[in-house]
This record gives sequence, C-alpha cells and structure tokens, in this order.
Amino acid sequence: MTHRDNFAQGLRDGIPIALGYFAVAFSLGINASKAGLNPFQGFLASFLTKASAGEKAGYDAIMANAPYLEMALVIFIANARYFLMSCSLCQNLDPKTSFVHRILMGLTVTDEVFAISVTRPKYLDPFYSYGAILISSIFWASGTAFGIFLGNIMPPLVVSALSVALYGMFLAIIIPPCRKNKKIFLIVAVSFALSFACSKIHLLSRISGGTRVIILTVVISVAAALLFPKKDEA
Repeated sequence: MTHRDNFAQGLRDGIPIALGYFAVAFSLGINASKAGLNPFQGFLASFLTKASAGEKAGYDAIMANAPYLEMALVIFIANARYFLMSCSLCQNLDPKTSFVHRILMGLTVTDEVFAISVTRPKYLDPFYSYGAILISSIFWASGTAFGIFLGNIMPPLVVSALSVALYGMFLAIIIPPCRKNKKIFLIVAVSFALSFACSKIHLLSRISGGTRVIILTVVISVAAALLFPKKDEA
C-alpha cells in the first residue's frame, strides 16, 4: 500500500473514534467555558493537546489561578502514559523510518489511535496514524468548541448538570479494570481516600490543588509499581 492508501485507511478507521471524541469533548468544552475559554481557544487547546484527562487538569488549574509551571507539570504527569505508548509504537515502525516521522508519530498518539495503530500488520506506516489522528482531532477540537459555545449561552443550572458528564467518562474508564483486578480497585480506592484526606488535613489543604495532584500521582504510582510489579510473560 502507498502512503496515500494508508492515509485514506487511517481516515476511515478514525471515523468511529472521531464520533466518540466529539461527544466526550462536548462535556470537556462545558468545563473549559467555566474556566473562561472562548470557542477558538478551546478548539486550539484540544487540537494541540488531544487528551481529556490532561485538558481537564489544565482547565482546573486555570480556574484555580495556578502558575504556568504548576499547570505544565499537572498536564505532563496526566499525559505521561503516552511516553510508553510512543515507545511501543516505535517497535512497529520500519527501522528506516525518519526521525521527523518518529517525532510526528509521538505527537499524534492518543489511547484510541494507539489501539488501532498497534494492531496494523507488518510495519506501521506513519501516514495511517496521521489519517486517524487528523479526523479524530478535528472532531475532538470541534466538540470542545461547541461545548464552550453552548456553555456560554445555556442557563448556569444546565451547564452545571452537563459538566458532570465528563466525570461519568472517567468512571467508565476506571470501573471495568477495577472489576477485573482487585489490585487496581485497591489503588483507585486509596487514591480517592488520600485525595480527600489531603484536602481536609490543615497543612496539606493549604497546598494548591494542582500541586496535590502532582504529588499524589507520583507517590501512588511509584508505590503501586513497587508493591504490585507486573510479572514478565513468556
């Protein structure tokens, strides 16, 4: 297949992802409107970031008037999983793939695009991923902009109700693995408990919310990796 064929195939395979992205991004746009972003700013933020958890953390940091460094660290940690996905995709590329394509591939990684890219037969053509991420990014960014637009004109009570939808998406992400793995359930429960405790303990509650998220994410992730290491499989 030519690069053009792979790009077209990526566009086709990316359509179901794009439709799902639009619905989720709409809820994200509601949160972005509460942070004071206009539709163009929301479109640009989503098109360049492409990560619901990272963007939500960034909008929360904006609403908390957090400094730029704290905002960058929060988004960096929330999106750190893409380092692992990028490394995994590198194993599927032709060894002759140029450095520029490898960098661009790293910038286009999302959970869903990674899932369809890593299953491609033989070597992965970067243009396949470009096609999938192009269509999904446009829908993702458009959904955010549309959510901001409606969030600015709808009654506050409706905006508050719709903003809860994003948390429903996060619950949909963590509940299935928690049901399958008791260790993951324990880690999630401890995360909830520690987050609540840190918001109530006097000394810790004085730390900004973004900084608490950074500290808890690093500490809990390291502890989980040490206590429950994944065994090597044959």
